Amino acid sequence: MNSQPDTAKPAEAGSSRRWEQPASAGLAYQTLDESSGASRFALVNGRIALPDAIVEGQAVVVEDGAILGLANPADLGSETEQLDAGGRLITPGLIDIHIHGALGHTFNEPDAAAWDIVLRENARRGVTSLVATFAPEPIPSLARCFDFCRRWMAEPGPGTRVLGAHLESPYVSPAQKGALDPTAIRSPGDGSVEPLLAYADILRIFVLAPELPGALALIERLAGLGIMPAAGHTSATDQQVAEAMRVGLHHVTHIWSAMSSTVREGPWRKPGVLEAALVFDGLTVEMIADNRHLPDTLMKLAYKCIGPDRLCAVSDATNGAGLPDGTRYRMGSMEYVVGDGVGMMLDNTAFAGSTTLLNQMIPILNQVVGVPLVEAIRMATLTPARAIGEDASIGSIAAGKRADLAIFEDDFSAWRVMIGGRWTNSR
Repeated sequence: MNSQPDTAKPAEAGSSRRWEQPASAGLAYQTLDESSGASRFALVNGRIALPDAIVEGQAVVVEDGAILGLANPADLGSETEQLDAGGRLITPGLIDIHIHGALGHTFNEPDAAAWDIVLRENARRGVTSLVATFAPEPIPSLARCFDFCRRWMAEPGPGTRVLGAHLESPYVSPAQKGALDPTAIRSPGDGSVEPLLAYADILRIFVLAPELPGALALIERLAGLGIMPAAGHTSATDQQVAEAMRVGLHHVTHIWSAMSSTVREGPWRKPGVLEAALVFDGLTVEMIADNRHLPDTLMKLAYKCIGPDRLCAVSDATNGAGLPDGTRYRMGSMEYVVGDGVGMMLDNTAFAGSTTLLNQMIPILNQVVGVPLVEAIRMATLTPARAIGEDASIGSIAAGKRADLAIFEDDFSAWRVMIGGRWTNSR
């Protein structure tokens, strides 16, 4: 373990010390106070976000990279070092299951320097796990991206942990392509998917339009391989969604964005994917809570209909995240611009992903949408963990789970971030 920085000051004397630990520049991993040799430590004097409550007067105890549980600080023995959170909010590490990039780089770049920048920035924001999201490209290019992702996961660098790959696939509706590259769009039944399924070991989420020819067979195959099929960039009806659910579909990508809604056929009203997402209990649903993609009324409607246990906050952040308005950026052959705090097509006909990272969305959910803070945090932690089947190990502060934790200031900038029981000096 590394020693504490020289600027750390003990707040009280004795063998069980309390540290008001300042954040440091860079992003090097560090554990608490090597000089004492303590293998167990506790976060004290913080407001602890549990799945259903925010509690005070308790300590989060960590040992060997795992959460041991909560304890009364007065009961901590001398073998347990204490870190004073200074009254700040202690949450599970945030989990972003739909994010393309940040600071000018995307996961579509099979390049260690690019991934390092994106993952360090997310860690700095309190995101401890993510699913690296890929925009559609020609199949050979996607295969190279997945090969790099597999190698990164086998030997990860510093920064946010990559849980796998999320593909906004080429198998989408041209009418609902949004900002996706139209030249990359394919048919699910054309045989081109085989090279992609060779990466089933890392593929976690696979977005496609369930109404397309061959889509149902692909959904069933994906589910059988343990890959979560997701309806997105789709013109499907609610009945087509229901048919897809019978063969394995149970997730919907970015609600209201690039999806069908009710249409009339003669006198008959035909609901679309939007209405299915709002009503079908068997679906988990993503929402981009950047206060740009959706006005507050629609976010409130999604929250009221879907609730915090099915509705996941996602950033859908692109490489424009963290860049100033007017900055142009590229994803594949497409060029976009940061405008009014969001990614835009150059002709302003569609959004091109968000430029807001996940930590910044929690205050929007809480203050703009009116979601109780504990539920807003759950929508960015436990709910996405459950959606991808990772809730046994991450997503909440509970005994036995991995010690992925974030300590936030009131504005939800991260003061300290812990990944697997190791601090990232992130500020």
